[in-house]
Amino acid sequence: MAESEFIQLIQEHQRIIHKVCRMYVQRPEDRDDLFQEITLQAWKSYPRFKGNARFSTWLYRVALNTAITHYRKQKRNPITHSDITGYELEEAPSDPTEAQFQLMYKAIGELSEVDKALVLLYLDDYPYDDIAQMMGITANHVAVKMNRIKSKLQSITSQMRFNN
Repeated sequence: MAESEFIQLIQEHQRIIHKVCRMYVQRPEDRDDLFQEITLQAWKSYPRFKGNARFSTWLYRVALNTAITHYRKQKRNPITHSDITGYELEEAPSDPTEAQFQLMYKAIGELSEVDKALVLLYLDDYPYDDIAQMMGITANHVAVKMNRIKSKLQSITSQMRFNN
């Protein structure tokens, strides 16, 4: 295992890590911390990567597991008022497409950590069989959950539009 090989693979697939970080953490500085934690966990796990799956599939699994663990730790340690200061809300975008993306990300943020993971993989066009392998569930279960998640997201986005 070569360090340079690992670094190159991470650089090629860093968008995966960034997506996962954006989905599970709101503040940019916390995203940076989670990015580093995911990279560290990937480095520690890399010797056990056998190449049976694509590197991107393996990296998604490491990133999601790390993010979910991080998310659960954060839920056990609630944010205090002093942690919130300095948090800046994003400006409302002037581009309607960007506004739709922000609304969708906000709606996805309302989902459970497992549902967020499924949506991320679905949005990256992974087939249900690959998602099932990464999540440790059957492809049929993925299909059922995705149908429920789509309905839930429609409801959430409708409610968000109504409240704005």
